[in-house]
Amino acid sequence: MLKAFYNKDVREAGLDEVGRGCLAGPVVAAAVILPPDYFHLYLNDSKQLTRVQRDILQKEIMQEAIAWAVAEVDNYEIDRINILKASFLAMHYAVDKLHTKPEHLLVDGNRFTPYPMIPHTCIVKGDAHYLSIAAASVLAKTYRDDLMSQLSLQFPHYGWERNVGYPTIHHRSAIQLHGPCQYHRMSFRLLRAEMEQEEEF
Repeated sequence: MLKAFYNKDVREAGLDEVGRGCLAGPVVAAAVILPPDYFHLYLNDSKQLTRVQRDILQKEIMQEAIAWAVAEVDNYEIDRINILKASFLAMHYAVDKLHTKPEHLLVDGNRFTPYPMIPHTCIVKGDAHYLSIAAASVLAKTYRDDLMSQLSLQFPHYGWERNVGYPTIHHRSAIQLHGPCQYHRMSFRLLRAEMEQEEEF
């Protein structure tokens, strides 16, 4: 069972990002402040949920959260500053957008660029341990999946409606055949000889 909070005496926001390993599209982060008594039996790391479950949870989290926000950093900025810094920047942007200021940030992962004037704690695999991080994971992933599906209408040959920009065999084969587009991360290795086994994300 996921924990409701890391520090019960402060207003805590869970932070998570998605899209770090993608070849195309933005990295997206979310910040969520949940009520102290919030609970959902199925809320978990978004990667462990089906798309239908994530869509249901997205609506509930947006309704029930004290505050939530989603932010993105595009592929051009990723190429300029690198994906790790871009991930932290997206998290900062998400915190900036919260209409209620948190007193503590609970961050998924083992590193984070400190946010001004708000202490933070990094939790490895935090989306499998804390409800607020899991909620942020769901909001970030549903937002990004929807965005990549919309972009796939412009560039259907890459299969983004299925792979959402991850380096599948189909995606890399399409890059090899058609070349990259303006949403690809040119600082990433877009082609390689030994391509990963294709997965659906």
